[in-house]
Amino acid sequence: METERASPRFSDIDRWEPGDILDALIESQMAAVAAVRAALPAIQQAAAAMQPLLSGAGRLIYVGAGTSGRLAVQDGAELIPTFNWPRERLLLLMAGGKDALLRSAEGAEDQIDQVARLIQQHRIEAADVIIAVAASGTTPFTVACMREAKRRGAFAIGIANNRSTPLLIEADCPILLETGPEPIAGSTRMKAGTAQRVALNLLSTLVMIRLGRVHEGLMVDVQAVNAKLVGRSQNILRRLSGRSEHELRDALERAGGNVKKAMLILHGCTPDKAAALLQEAGGRLRIALRLAGCSEAEIPTVDADVASAVPHKVEEK
Repeated sequence: METERASPRFSDIDRWEPGDILDALIESQMAAVAAVRAALPAIQQAAAAMQPLLSGAGRLIYVGAGTSGRLAVQDGAELIPTFNWPRERLLLLMAGGKDALLRSAEGAEDQIDQVARLIQQHRIEAADVIIAVAASGTTPFTVACMREAKRRGAFAIGIANNRSTPLLIEADCPILLETGPEPIAGSTRMKAGTAQRVALNLLSTLVMIRLGRVHEGLMVDVQAVNAKLVGRSQNILRRLSGRSEHELRDALERAGGNVKKAMLILHGCTPDKAAALLQEAGGRLRIALRLAGCSEAEIPTVDADVASAVPHKVEEK
């Protein structure tokens, strides 16, 4: 396996000057990001397959062990405050359980005797999407979880850093991150881990954008769970609507803190009507505003001077 192979280039890294070590390490990190760029078509394909499932009642399931598992869990957990992804539609399966998030439990990755019971217990089915991550592509726990979830009809995405491995061969949508040998042989928390983190970030963000949880580059589905995020919700609404502080606070209060509902309330909808329009629009604020009778000129966009400074393509889905 390439991720386990010792690289001759780094065979005497322990005798290098500190500055040379850091130069080599940052270079390896940049190479990891380049490996993700090569996987962009597969990431795009995975997002397209995930969208219709997650537009319905499907759940998003992350599974992994060790470093890969912790990276997967982190990506999944961040979807709740950032995009208000429903907690009940997120499942994080980590070899060794919650304890393995804080301390190493490397032996847990080989324990597959309870995998079938675990997948059955969580009632994984055809509407669900499972993202299985393992640098080696062979981790027994991760591969077994993906196999059992697939057997029950779930759509499986496999992310690995070695080609032609079970996780990629058996996945419905394989994503190969070919990062090669590590500066410290076998330490896949380095290049492989960086590539996994970036790929997971790109995949989940693209899916959330496609699901309408971003409007004009803003987190309009942000879950205001602390003072900072309450302030962010107000700033987003202010930027989109240009209304007074009193109007913003009143609309957000009537909307229960939901920025999209608050925008529709500011355009004359009741909270119930706003919720109904968003449901009809599949969660997309722009479409909901059209359904509310807003003209194109009334549909909020970012400030013109900000938008013109950022090259972009607009494609209505």
